[in-house]
Amino acid sequence: MVVSIMAWIIKCMTGNAAFPKPPVPLAPPVPPDPTLPVDMTTRMNSLQAAIAAAVDAGTPQTAEKNAALAVAFEGLDANGFYVQTVARTNLPMLLSSGYQAASTNRAQSPLDAPSITGIDNDISTQLDVHLTPITNAVGYEVQACTGTGAWTTAMFSTQARTITLAGLTTGTVYQVRARALGGSTGQSDWSMPGSKIVD
Repeated sequence: MVVSIMAWIIKCMTGNAAFPKPPVPLAPPVPPDPTLPVDMTTRMNSLQAAIAAAVDAGTPQTAEKNAALAVAFEGLDANGFYVQTVARTNLPMLLSSGYQAASTNRAQSPLDAPSITGIDNDISTQLDVHLTPITNAVGYEVQACTGTGAWTTAMFSTQARTITLAGLTTGTVYQVRARALGGSTGQSDWSMPGSKIVD
């Protein structure tokens, strides 16, 4: 969940004119600058690797995962404070960062899972995934897999109607699933998967 949230925030803040100078860079600076904090992309990748290494592993790997998680939260908190300071009471601006506004609504509930209404292959090596929009969702995460392979995140999108997955392999059947981001739990359940062969 934390990795997905980090990926979503990195996507939303990259090139976002409202937040030009986050205290923790979103990607590794070019050229490298050792005076800057470790960037969010590196923190996210390190956390993802540590989570994978900790599956069915022992105490050292679990400790490494917890350390990577602490570093990830440190970056999220620093940039979150920056976003809050810049946006203040401008809710649309704040939401454009990928961060969510704290809610005082005690009735806040999890989001419904989206449904895949269609998958089109109108352009070679590309699939257009169509989802049902979910009320109060701030975005959508789409994952894909082939055969018995693992699900991997293929795209984040702020809208549901058409989400394009590009750079796919022709002659391959892709399974696709999606979930909405937001709500009281951070994300909905995954949709039922759909599948399509790429021409």
